[in-house]
Amino acid sequence: MVSRLETRVGRSASRGEWMRWVLPLAGAALLALALASPSGAAHAATYKWVDEKGVIHYTDKMPPEEMNKGRIELNKQGVPVKATEPAPTPEQRRAMALAEQRQKEIAKQQDDQARRDRALLSSYTSESEIDLARNRSLRTIESVVESSKAYSEQLAKRKAGIEAKKKTDYAGKPLPTPLERELESINAELARQDELITQKQKEVVAVNARYDADKKRWRELIAAKGGEAALLSDVNALPAAAPAPAKR
Repeated sequence: MVSRLETRVGRSASRGEWMRWVLPLAGAALLALALASPSGAAHAATYKWVDEKGVIHYTDKMPPEEMNKGRIELNKQGVPVKATEPAPTPEQRRAMALAEQRQKEIAKQQDDQARRDRALLSSYTSESEIDLARNRSLRTIESVVESSKAYSEQLAKRKAGIEAKKKTDYAGKPLPTPLERELESINAELARQDELITQKQKEVVAVNARYDADKKRWRELIAAKGGEAALLSDVNALPAAAPAPAKR
């Protein structure tokens, strides 16, 4: 009984010793097999890049000082799998920023034009309505010009009266201070009225140009929408601008 137990214990000890040796070796073999297999191996890439002198390089990793350069990543078979563009230079970044800003400006101009077109079509249903709006604007300006001219005539008469007194009542004498100041005030006011009339004459030109452009654009929009044939036959004919008030 004791002998059989000793034999069994000896076999158990031998099996345990064998397991302690074999299991680590088996684990190492399995690990090596996993690393050797395509699924377990680390991704080994090759990078193709060109230096400043135009020399082509093939490396397993990019040098730190060359990271901003463009490169092509190749797999083990030498097939390109990924391309990386070079980092833009400061000049290129500035150019891209300018191009982006220009695109934004163009988009804003297009939006503004579309908004003006909608307003134009909603404001006028015919060319005659555009002419009526033009005439209303011109009449407002002409009214201001007429008032300015009438006021200037009154000032001119008062100035003439003071100058007549200066020749008769104060010949060879200094003009009294109140009259002298009044004459200076009249001259300054006449100059302001002349400037106002000149400004309004320029406004007449601007108003005619604006309504001419509105009528031309209105015709283009109507034609684009398949509008009246009469508009298409006379698309380039614009009404003559109203004459500007004569300068005094």
